[in-house]
Amino acid sequence: MKTRLTCPCGETMVGTDEDDLVAKAQAHLAEQHEGREYDRDMILFMAT
Repeated sequence: MKTRLTCPCGETMVGTDEDDLVAKAQAHLAEQHEGREYDRDMILFMAT
């Protein structure tokens, strides 16, 4: 299970599970990188 993702901007997100990580990553994108959207598969592809 992948629960950690570091954004190229330097922010690291840690989720309790993959669903939580995807939600945190999508929230981060909406707040910090307006206009960028990634789906679940892409987020988990980049996660560890």
